[in-house]
Amino acid sequence: MNKSISRTIAEFAVGLQYKDLPKEVIHEVKRYLYDSIGCAFGGYHTKDVRIIRNIYKDMGGTEEATVFVFGDKIPAVNATLVNSLMIRALDFNDIYWKEDPSHPSDLIPAALATAEMVGASMEEVITAIVLAYEFEQRLCEFAVPGIRERKWHHATLTQFVSPIVAGKILGLTVDQMVNAIGINGSHNHTIGCPTAGKLTMMKNTVDPMAVQSGVFAAMMAQRGYSGTEAVFEGKEGFMDCFFGWDVKEQKVKPVQMQGRESLGEWKWDVDKLIVGLGESYKILECSMKAFPTEALTHTHISATLKVVTKNNISYDQIESVTITTIARACDILFDPHKYRPESRETADHSLPYCIAAALVDHKITTQSFSEEKLKDPRIWEVIDKIHGEASEEFEKMFPAKQPSKVVIKTKDGREFSEYLEYPKGDPREPMTMEDLDNKFEGLTEKLLVAGRRKEIKDAIFNAELMTAREFMKKMIL
Repeated sequence: MNKSISRTIAEFAVGLQYKDLPKEVIHEVKRYLYDSIGCAFGGYHTKDVRIIRNIYKDMGGTEEATVFVFGDKIPAVNATLVNSLMIRALDFNDIYWKEDPSHPSDLIPAALATAEMVGASMEEVITAIVLAYEFEQRLCEFAVPGIRERKWHHATLTQFVSPIVAGKILGLTVDQMVNAIGINGSHNHTIGCPTAGKLTMMKNTVDPMAVQSGVFAAMMAQRGYSGTEAVFEGKEGFMDCFFGWDVKEQKVKPVQMQGRESLGEWKWDVDKLIVGLGESYKILECSMKAFPTEALTHTHISATLKVVTKNNISYDQIESVTITTIARACDILFDPHKYRPESRETADHSLPYCIAAALVDHKITTQSFSEEKLKDPRIWEVIDKIHGEASEEFEKMFPAKQPSKVVIKTKDGREFSEYLEYPKGDPREPMTMEDLDNKFEGLTEKLLVAGRRKEIKDAIFNAELMTAREFMKKMIL
């Protein structure tokens, strides 16, 4: 490589201007802002948000940035974590899944908090959000197969993107942006356990932490702190540590990985990361969530709801439910902990629980994971009747398609089935504005009257007319 990967990224990021963005890209940013801020209002009351917010309230500090909903003014680095966690808390925000999964909207607070701190415009924020989606999604296609196959969490990808987002707002030079990427990429590699087995509050927190540290890294670089330029492709850099990378030959080292016999199964697709920047924008390929659950559950939930609503099947009529899915979904969503979830975090990543709740209520909402619902005896009556089957055929279709086959057998001997290839919210079946309005209303109805909901929506879809400080004043109770 004649130029480092981080320098190529930095040059594009520094050079991108609001005026360069197509109208449909700007509109899509607003749609994701609307979706994400709705998620923040929905997640403000959770225990994990309350704990982090109270820690920072006790710490105090310079009043630089606003906390969503509450209106606290705290240091921008701290506001980034609280706001990102609020967006993430219900696992209802956006999803991009190729070789790796990720939630690009976790990065939005990095742009908003730094923009408030320095008095930037919302045009600048929109441009930084475009960069957030661009590089978060490109990184999801960079490793083949994804880093999750090596048991790492996608926060490991976010660590490289958050300093770009914050650095854009801070007006970093190319050299400073390279340093910021190198700083944050040196210390935020996140192991996969937050989303494995019995889940805890860390499931929703590791990615916001990588976002927060990126803001700090950008501030460090702005003041002259240096970071490793070859953080991707250099000796003992990201590519070397995760797959084994021959720096001299610029290829994966000839070693066996996790029992795979063929070296050809493991590679870094550098072109997916840095080729074609500005020709199109990845935000147009992202997905929104119709359910507040782990993304791999969505097609299965949709198929299940189609079966039970179309055929008017009640939970007490069911003899068995078989979910055919990809192998990784079986591994993630059907492990033994998922059959007896004791927390919201585990329940919304448990396909047996999500399907059981859908069978009982014929819907999935944020209330499906309340403490009261977790004690619903009807769910425990049906959950052990749900089983997963891995399909090699489905595995070959993923991630271009996210196939699901649901077969429900009833006690009287009847059998019903449904097959779907992608869920609502996928770019092939996008959330309409009516869908987004309904989702926003459902997340905010206990906090906001209709007039306030309209005021917030109007502010979001006219954001380019405001400064970040003016915008954030409208995002509170």
